[in-house]
Order: sequence, then structure tokens, then C-alpha cells
Amino acid sequence: MSTQQPVDTAAKPAERIELERAVVRHWKAPISYAVVTVVALLLMVIIGRDGNATLRLASGGDLFALPDAVMPARPTGIVVVLLLAGLTALSFWATATVRKLGIWLPIVFGLVFIIGFLSWAGAGAMIPIPGLLFATIGLSVPLIFGAMGGVISERAGVVNIAIEAQLLGGAFTGAVVASATGVTMLGVAAAMLAGVLVSMVLAVFAIRYYVEQVIVGVVLNVLVAGLTNFFYSSVLTDTPALNSPARLPKIPIPLLESIPLIGPALFKQSLIVYAMYIVVPLIAWGLFRTTWGLRLRAIGEHPLAADTVGIKVTRLRFWNVSLAGAVAGLGGAYFTLDSNGSFTREMTAGLGYIALAAVIFGQWHPIKATLAALLFGFASALQQTLGAIGSPVPSEFMLMLPYVITILAVAGFIGRSRAPAASGKPYIKQ
Repeated sequence: MSTQQPVDTAAKPAERIELERAVVRHWKAPISYAVVTVVALLLMVIIGRDGNATLRLASGGDLFALPDAVMPARPTGIVVVLLLAGLTALSFWATATVRKLGIWLPIVFGLVFIIGFLSWAGAGAMIPIPGLLFATIGLSVPLIFGAMGGVISERAGVVNIAIEAQLLGGAFTGAVVASATGVTMLGVAAAMLAGVLVSMVLAVFAIRYYVEQVIVGVVLNVLVAGLTNFFYSSVLTDTPALNSPARLPKIPIPLLESIPLIGPALFKQSLIVYAMYIVVPLIAWGLFRTTWGLRLRAIGEHPLAADTVGIKVTRLRFWNVSLAGAVAGLGGAYFTLDSNGSFTREMTAGLGYIALAAVIFGQWHPIKATLAALLFGFASALQQTLGAIGSPVPSEFMLMLPYVITILAVAGFIGRSRAPAASGKPYIKQ
């Protein structure tokens, strides 16, 4: 009779630690940093531009005026490339030694690159930074609400390709209801309800009938686009009174609106934008600090285990997908009740897909997804600003930037990105 020798778990600690390090070491992020650094070297130094870029940092209502920042394009580019190279080397060192640097590294890396890019693209011109930030917030609001809807839905295990439909449906319904009733806040509520209805259709087919979720989402996007185009042509065009809602007023917050640089952009906004300031941290807190969030993450990671402990997986998924639609619908209301003031054909222009990209870029985390949406909004605002100052940078380059950033995110620019394990997989109760 043979006896089994006990395994000495304390033996050979060096080999065991090295094995663990080999498992968790990922080189995608530092390689991505290196690629961006090389691009910056080519763009800002080798084929750089001469002249000074003037960044206007003050606006008329600031508490005190900040002086303009004058940056010589080529020397600034050299400094930026050196800083990027240093951060890239730090990323390689951290990966080689299996150390976690945190989210600050991609944020600092991105800010340094943006400074260099502004000095290069704005050489010989003046860039109004307060206006650029104000446009960034305005262009980011629907992306952030859409991304929050995507985070909630995918954390619940349902891929929300239909963000575009929820935004578009909310924009159309909000405009019509606000115009018909003369009450803008009723339009906001109707926009949220429209987002809920779209998400309920997604939930029924994906959760109840186990239809492929991506296909359902794409079909809903096409369906809502077709319906809104039809009603716009047949109803709103003939009855302009149904497409003239009163826009939400800008409500400046005393003192805060006069903070230099960021005051007008953040604190001279409408109620929808102020609601965004509450919704994002509320979702982040609820997702990781409450029972609701624990159950939501459980049904998105391991629904069978959640079902085993008594969680109603199907019901919880259904209502959370509906909640995601309400949040996205609020982003749709921003188009017609704040930004544009009326509905136009396909006015969301694919922003629902950009919001989904922000979810992926943000690693399915509310705060990170918000930062990603702000980055996409900044890219769009910068494209408009550079066109206004006559920069030689092609507008097509700036328009494709959000998609390039998405590819870098999927490639590992911000580290390993993993979707909830059960996202996109129907749960069939045994």
C-alpha cells in the first residue's frame, strides 16, 4: 500500500513566484505606449512645425484672468516626446517586475500627448481652451449617459448594442412630448420612457427568447432609425409645432462658474448636465458598494451561482436592462432639449456605438467609461476647434480619432480589458 507524500507548498518559493508573475505579465500596454511615442516623435519632432501655439486660458467671466500660455511647437514637441518615452519606460519596468501602477499612468500619458498635439496643431494660431472644454462637455454628455446604460446592461449580462436606438428614441420622443405639452421636463421624462421601451424589447428577445443579443441590438438600431425618419418626414415636417420644444435653460452656479478655465464648462450648464454629475458617481457607488451592485455583478459574471443562492437572474437582468435604457434615454433628451433644440434625421450620428466603445475602453467601470467618453468628446471638440482656427490638420484625422483610440484600448493600451464573463450569454435555468 503506497502512501501519498504531502505537497510542500512552501518549497521552491522563487519558482512559484516566477510562475505567478509569468501568468499575470502582459506586454500589450507598454507596446502600445511605445507605438504612440514613436508616432509623437515623427509628428512633433521629425516632421514638426515651426511657430508658437498660443493657448488662451481665460474667459470673460473668470474670477481672475490667467495669462495666455505660449508654447513653441518644435521645442515643446521634443519635451513631450522625452516625457512620453520616460512614461513608456516606466510601463515596461512595471510590466517586467509585475507591478501595478494604476489608472494614473494612461491619464498622465494622454494629457502629455494632448499638450504636445495642441502645440503642434495650433502652431501660429490661438486655441481658446475654455471654449474647447465647454464644447468637450457638451459633446460628451450623450456619450456618458449612453456609456452608463451600456455599463449597467453589460454588467447584468446583456450586450447593449442598442444604445444608438435608445439615444435616438429618447431624442425624438423628448422633442415631440415637450413641444406638444409645452413642459420641457415632461419631454425629459418621455425620453427616458422611450429608452426604457427600446431596452425592454431588447430584454424580452435576449432574456426570454434567447435571441442573439448583438443581432437584436442591430435590428433595434435600424428599426428606431427608420421609425423616427418616417415620423419626421410625415409628421414633424408638416407640423413644425411638434418639433419646437423649449430648451432647458443654462443655470450658472454662483462662484463656481467663475473658476478659471473649468468654471464655465462645468458649472454653467442645464439640469441634464447637472444630473450627469450625480448619475455617474451614484452608479459607481451602487455598483461596488450596495447589495444591488453585488447582485448585478453576480448575474453578469456567474448567473448559475447567483441563481443557486436565490437571486432571480431573469427578473434582475430584465429590470436592470430597463434601467440602462432609462439612463441612455436621458442622454437622448440632451440632443433635442438642450443641445440642438429640435429633432433632425438620425441626429445621434452613430454616437451610440462610440458610447459602447467607451464602455470597452473604460473596462466596464462607470468612472473609467466616463473618462473614455470625455476623451471621445474632446477629440470631436478639438476637430471643430482646429477647423475654426485654420489648422492644417485634416478634419478626417480628428473624426477617426475615437475609433483609433478604441482599437488601442482593445489592443491593451490601458492594460488588460475583460468583459463580464456572462455578457452576451443567455441564462437557461436548469
